[in-house]
Amino acid sequence: MAKIHGMMDIGKRAMMNSQTALQTVSHNIANRTTEGFSRQRVEIQTAPPIVEGNLQLGMGNRAAAVTRNNNPYLEKQLQKEQGQMGLHQGRADSLRRVQEVFNEQVNKGLNQYVTDFFNSFRELSNNPESTTSRTMVKETAEALVGDFKRLDHQMTEIQKDLDERVRNEVEEVNKMVKEVASLNEKIAQVEVQGIPANDQRDRRDVLLKKLNEKIDIKWAEGDTGMVNVSTAGNAILVSGLDHQKLETHENPETQRVDVFFKPTDSVPAFNITKRISGGSIGGSIQVRDTIAPDFKDKMDQIAYSLAREVNRAHVEGFDRSGRQGQAFFELPMEVKGASTNLAVSQGILDDITRIAAGATPGAIGDNTIANVISQIQYKEIMDDGTATLDDFYNSQVGRVGVLTQRSIKSAESQENILKQLGTIRESISGVSLDEETAKMIEWQRSFDASARVIRTADEMLETVINLKRY
Repeated sequence: MAKIHGMMDIGKRAMMNSQTALQTVSHNIANRTTEGFSRQRVEIQTAPPIVEGNLQLGMGNRAAAVTRNNNPYLEKQLQKEQGQMGLHQGRADSLRRVQEVFNEQVNKGLNQYVTDFFNSFRELSNNPESTTSRTMVKETAEALVGDFKRLDHQMTEIQKDLDERVRNEVEEVNKMVKEVASLNEKIAQVEVQGIPANDQRDRRDVLLKKLNEKIDIKWAEGDTGMVNVSTAGNAILVSGLDHQKLETHENPETQRVDVFFKPTDSVPAFNITKRISGGSIGGSIQVRDTIAPDFKDKMDQIAYSLAREVNRAHVEGFDRSGRQGQAFFELPMEVKGASTNLAVSQGILDDITRIAAGATPGAIGDNTIANVISQIQYKEIMDDGTATLDDFYNSQVGRVGVLTQRSIKSAESQENILKQLGTIRESISGVSLDEETAKMIEWQRSFDASARVIRTADEMLETVINLKRY
């Protein structure tokens, strides 16, 4: 009788194990498209045998654990490459905006406005007594000043847009950091019982990758299964069950949004903006604080040098009425901010006859000064006297294109690396519908066979019970 009951117990346990395996297979199929999910398997082991006399009788099997197919080293690689992807993508997206500002294939750009301005002086040199030519000089000068302001304004707007992007991405980082700390607690509670926290670990791995895509992080796992996460050197975002937030505040000196870390309520927040070197936040900050200001400075240099040289020639001439020439442009006090502060002199705007064309008073047909000013376009006044206005501006336009294309190519290359690593991960941890279907049929047959064992044991028990009737 004991052996018949043992058969029933073995059959029952085998059916339960088959049910567990079938539920795991169903779980795998349901999460086939879930981001970061790792395929799970039921580890079946032989149940402890019993000893009867000189016999050791097997007691079937038992489900030891439900484990996930996962390569921790590969996950670390993916996380690292995801961070590089975020950096290159952040730079590429921002530089595309900068490139559009200098795109002269679609819109009339600064180079054309500069050419129109100097061409108007060439026209004036052909007709130095013409009022119409002077009107053209005034209008092209105003258009040139307006385009300098446009460039500066658009670059400033890009910086403001990047400020907003930094704010939004910091908020996303804070949400993910909070969830990582919550998952730390859940994983510790589950695994302290000796049970693998498969789904929670998968989700935490995804969050760590996304965090590194946003901002450069370092993390390490402790003995209890909880991870500690830090960024920008010593800013600890997650420590076991605790987490800290990043803050964004506008810097009154630079008018830019900076990132701050506040470790505790009693410790003042400190600026970590310059320490952020990776992720899309790092890429945005690089363009906002380094590349965009550099291009603004270069445009300021062009505006200041052009205005200075034109003024220097114009004050040496005489206008249509024989009066001494005045400054053509209101020259800014310093190079910085020259693009936005540049303006045509009010005297020129009020009276176009004040535009000087000749070098001799009373000589209506004298075009000396108009010729001198028109030749400034080809004079090497930039880069310590090594480049003309056109050469200098075109070099900056070319540099924008090179930086943008380099960032785009880097992002594309990084995307290919991620695809390769993703394919490898999929081969290890991904869910194959064909494989899961085969497993489902296998465990279904196992369930049927286990049920048959119980049915056979039941028939045997019925035979034994009915012996008394014979």
